Amino acid sequence: MPRTPKKVSQTQLAKELGISQALVSLVLNGHKQGINAETYERIWARARERGYRPKGMTFSPSAANAARQVGIILRAPLRLSTPSLYFGHVQHGLHTTIEAQEFTTVFLGAEDQLNRTKLRRIFSSRHAFRAIVLVGEVTRPFLDQLRSYGLRIVAVSARYPGLCHSVLGNEPKALESLVEHLVAQGHRRFGWLGGNIGLGRHEARLNAFTAALERAGCQLLPRHTVTLTAGDRTEGADAVRQLLPLRHRRDFPTALVAYNTLMAAGAVRELARAGWQVPADMSIASADFSVVATDRTLRITAAGSDPQKLGEAAARLALNHATVQPDEFTDLMLPAQLVIGDTTGPARD
Repeated sequence: MPRTPKKVSQTQLAKELGISQALVSLVLNGHKQGINAETYERIWARARERGYRPKGMTFSPSAANAARQVGIILRAPLRLSTPSLYFGHVQHGLHTTIEAQEFTTVFLGAEDQLNRTKLRRIFSSRHAFRAIVLVGEVTRPFLDQLRSYGLRIVAVSARYPGLCHSVLGNEPKALESLVEHLVAQGHRRFGWLGGNIGLGRHEARLNAFTAALERAGCQLLPRHTVTLTAGDRTEGADAVRQLLPLRHRRDFPTALVAYNTLMAAGAVRELARAGWQVPADMSIASADFSVVATDRTLRITAAGSDPQKLGEAAARLALNHATVQPDEFTDLMLPAQLVIGDTTGPARD
C-alpha cells in the first residue's frame, strides 16, 4: 500500500521557512492585511507543497487543476526560438513524459525575462505548480528566488548541491570514451573548441577532457585551447579560424574536440572551406550528443547522454512523491554513449 504522507503542522512550516509560527498562523487563517505579499505567497506555496489543509477549508477546483502543472524555465539567454537542438530535445522529453501522466507543461520564460514582480504574480496563491524544471544553468540569486516559494525544483544539465534536484549526463565518462577512441586511432595531439564559457557545463566538459588526456599520457596545450562566449556553429568556425594560424607548428593538433555538436558541425564546415579534409587531415569529435551528430551526410563522432532521456528523467523526478522531507534532494546521472561517426579517423603522420 502507498504510504500516507505525514501531516505537517504550522510549527513545522514556520521552521522550514525560517519565519515565526505566529505569522504562518495568521496567513493560513485567512489574514492578509499588513503582511508582505511575497511572504504571504511563500507561506501558501510551501503549505500546498507539504499537503497542509486548514480545518474546514478545501481548495477550489481551479486550484486543484492548476496543481497538475509543471512549469519550465530556460536558462538565459535561451528562448524557445533559439535554434538549440540539444535543449529542444530535452523539452520534448519533458513534455511527452509529463503529458503521459495527465499533467500539463507550462512555459514560463527564461531567467532574464522573469523578474521578482513576474515571479510573484506567477506563483501567487491563485496558482499552484507541482514542480518547476530549469532547463540549463541559472544564477544562484534566481534559484534562491524560486526556492523562496517552496517549490519542488529540478535542474537539467546543472547541479546545485543541497538546493534542488538535478539530472545530469555523465560528462567524465563521455569525454573518457572520446579520448580512448581517438588515442586508439593514434592521436596524441589535441585541441579544444570551447563554447558557453562561464557555464558549469563547459567547465565540467573541459575538466573531464583534460583529466582523460592526462590518464592517456597526453596533455592539452593552452595555445590549442579556444574558449568563446557562445556555442553554436558560428563559434565552431571561429574557433577553427583562431587555431589555423598555428598549423605549421610541429605540435599542431591532429584531433579537435568541440564543446557540443553544433560547434563540431561549424568546425567541420570551416576546415572544408580552408581546404582541409575531415578526417584525413583533422579528426573532429563532439563532447555531447544530439541529433546534429547523426542527421547529416557526414555524421559527427560524439559522446554524451541523450538529451531527450534527460528530459524524461527530469519529468519523472518532478512528478515523484517519494521525497517527503523538503531538504532531501536527488541527483541523477544518466549514462553516456559513444557514437562513432565519419569525422574521426587515424591520425595523420
